Amino acid sequence: MNLKNQDGVKVAILDLYEGVENQGMRCIREILNQFAEINNIELEVQEFDVRLKLQVPDLSFDFYISTGGPGSPLESEGSEWEHAYFGWLKAVEAFNASEANLVKKQVFFICHSFQLVCRYWELAHVSKRKSTSFGVFPVHSFIGAEDEPIFEGLKDPFYTVDSRDYQVTQPNHRKIRQQGAQILAIEKSRPHVPLERAIMAIRFDENMVGTQFHPEADAVGMTLYLLQNDKKQNVVDNYGLEKWQSMLEQLNDPDKILFTYARILPNFMHDAINKMQVAEVA
Repeated sequence: MNLKNQDGVKVAILDLYEGVENQGMRCIREILNQFAEINNIELEVQEFDVRLKLQVPDLSFDFYISTGGPGSPLESEGSEWEHAYFGWLKAVEAFNASEANLVKKQVFFICHSFQLVCRYWELAHVSKRKSTSFGVFPVHSFIGAEDEPIFEGLKDPFYTVDSRDYQVTQPNHRKIRQQGAQILAIEKSRPHVPLERAIMAIRFDENMVGTQFHPEADAVGMTLYLLQNDKKQNVVDNYGLEKWQSMLEQLNDPDKILFTYARILPNFMHDAINKMQVAEVA
């Protein structure tokens, strides 16, 4: 994909980490910095602490990235911060629905944010998993997702970092059709496990897309995380030493996490800026 020089692109990060120490924000910042440098684009980035400070962005931004975060995407229903968050989302929806606005707002939802909006739009069932999903796993593209912009250059399956206690399953196909949404990816096949495969990515409409996995996760951050004594012990206790060793190896495999890290969010940003340019020319 080729980009013309595009100056003054405004990006909002909706931080849902609630002050909890994490690698996600660092990774998102680094991806944005790398993207700006590689493409010779000036990105004006602003962060909003949604859960602790009830901060949400206005409509002056060109695209938005809404992060993962700790805790339950169910128990926060009706909370003050959710009211602010969904108020922002409704404003974006209304802006994009107006024919007067040729340049639409683009949004990417990650993990916890993905689960929240699936619940909000009633597109699928959000529930607690029987056990935590944590590690490097293959994700399979869904039928019809061959032309999805965020997957450009990826293999099928591609590998992702998964870290979640909750899941999105049981798609409401009627609601999905009504919204013009499309399931993009599903969990790895496990024939020996009698459980429904989770939905791992959805295009909610032409301007909004999200993943239940962490496309921003990088090898450096995850390696440092896994080398912490308490984190290593937790993985070993729950999955065994071989699983811990395998995770470290997969993190540094250029065809796995490094490959996904270099594509999904950069693809989203390429697509967002290209849509801005097309609309401006029109």
